[in-house]
Amino acid sequence: MAPTMSSLWTQSFPPGAKFVEHDVPDLSGKLTVKRVYIVTGATSGVGLQLARILYSKNAKVYIAARSEIGVIAHIKQTEPASKGTLVFLPLDLADLHSVKKSADQFLAAETKLHVLFNNAGFMAPDDKKIRTTAQGYEIQMGVHCLGPFLFTKLLTPTLLATAKGSLTNEIRVVFVSSLAAEFYHEKKGGLDLDNLDFHRFKASIHRYGLSKVGVWAYGVEFSKRFAAQGVLGIPVNPGNLRSDLFKEQSFLFRLQVALFHYAPVNGAYTELFAGLSREVTAEKAGQYVFPFGRFQPICEPLQLAARPEAEGGADLPKRFWEWSEKQVEKFI
Repeated sequence: MAPTMSSLWTQSFPPGAKFVEHDVPDLSGKLTVKRVYIVTGATSGVGLQLARILYSKNAKVYIAARSEIGVIAHIKQTEPASKGTLVFLPLDLADLHSVKKSADQFLAAETKLHVLFNNAGFMAPDDKKIRTTAQGYEIQMGVHCLGPFLFTKLLTPTLLATAKGSLTNEIRVVFVSSLAAEFYHEKKGGLDLDNLDFHRFKASIHRYGLSKVGVWAYGVEFSKRFAAQGVLGIPVNPGNLRSDLFKEQSFLFRLQVALFHYAPVNGAYTELFAGLSREVTAEKAGQYVFPFGRFQPICEPLQLAARPEAEGGADLPKRFWEWSEKQVEKFI
């Protein structure tokens, strides 16, 4: 079941962002500590714009990606007045060994982490052969779900420790989902945990949407587990955006994106709202954020899937979290 027409309309043609660069305070920590952020997939598109904004406010920003490709020099040239710090952090979300190594590298260098932006994304081309990760998982399920899940899990103790000496509601994890989650979720239960290897074949765009259901579920469950300890999980739909996400899609698909999607900075504003706005509180942790930074409910079938089985739901966030823990346990 797709989102309602009103929900589809407001996500496809959202109002302008209300939390943008000039709303972000100085992050240099003159009176406290310099803020430390990780942005995955920050070498292009939304992630690049988000990293640029954070750096422009004098934060320490880790660019977590497979390769650096000159992005640090580019950001520094764009924001020459910044007193922030940019650090490249090698990370391949399609290989859990790389994820573990990346987290270990960060933890060896830092004792604090204020916000983790799980921003990186990948859309596989629509072909009959399913691409897989180094550990054999469907590539989109690996890059969007299991890789970030392991990365987040390894960094959670540091997030919790940072929360103890930080402002209330300041420490967060942003989980970047998609409108596709509302189109391609399973009709019953949101996800079929018995078919996450897709032995019952589904097209690439369907697999993409299902992986984004998983991302949303992580955001919901993370908050249930950690919001009371001061670390908030916020799932977001950043918006329909022009980015490298679609680089392996057909020409017609990319043309549609070019004509009808928004500039990447708007998606950065969505994530910026989720990561830094004071409107985000423990009471709102786990709730869904629409483009370009506003709380709105996700579609009813997924709301139902999130409810406990005793209330007629599927308890999906808890079940998917536990399934994910089993997949990554050897890397902990």
